[in-house]
Amino acid sequence: MLIQFLTAAGVLAVLTVVPRPDMAVVTKRAVSAGWRDGLRTVGGITTGLLVWGVLTVVGLAAVLAASATTYTLVKLAGAAYLILLGVQALVHSRRGQAQTADTLPATPAGSPWRTGLISNVFNPKIAVFYTGLLPALAPSGLSPHAGMTLLVLIHAMLTAVWLGSYVMLLAKARAFFQKPRVRRAMDRTTGVVLIGFGLKVATTQP
Repeated sequence: MLIQFLTAAGVLAVLTVVPRPDMAVVTKRAVSAGWRDGLRTVGGITTGLLVWGVLTVVGLAAVLAASATTYTLVKLAGAAYLILLGVQALVHSRRGQAQTADTLPATPAGSPWRTGLISNVFNPKIAVFYTGLLPALAPSGLSPHAGMTLLVLIHAMLTAVWLGSYVMLLAKARAFFQKPRVRRAMDRTTGVVLIGFGLKVATTQP
């Protein structure tokens, strides 16, 4: 059982550090508004994982993963939200051309926690991931529900630690990112990445 647990934790750790839309969302918020907003965004993302975890354990995520229509609706909603965030970043980069070096950038509108939550809750790939992979990774010494619950909690913890550490790393270099030229480049890069992720989510099959 211990070997199974360590194997599952290793797989989840690898999947956690793979670049995903979450990282782009966190980058945009942390660089624009600081580490506190960045950590609140991470909190929303982690909450979204727990929401999907609860749905998985009670079986609702499996219904979503099996329903092509429902999956498509959630997928398109999530893709549209990511594209919206990307467009906002690109618009902000154009407005930033008029800023001087000592002008503070505008704080992004909306709750950072809600931004993180929405970006994750409207990602149906997590439902497919949880319902397809977690049962196979769950330690055999536990009941299926207990095993999947444990793995969801581990995944949420790994995500919080990984993205939280990333936010603090960005915070240490924030003075560099606040330079107008760097800010514009970051906004443009983040915007393109978010739009790219949104298009990828919209066109990906379950």
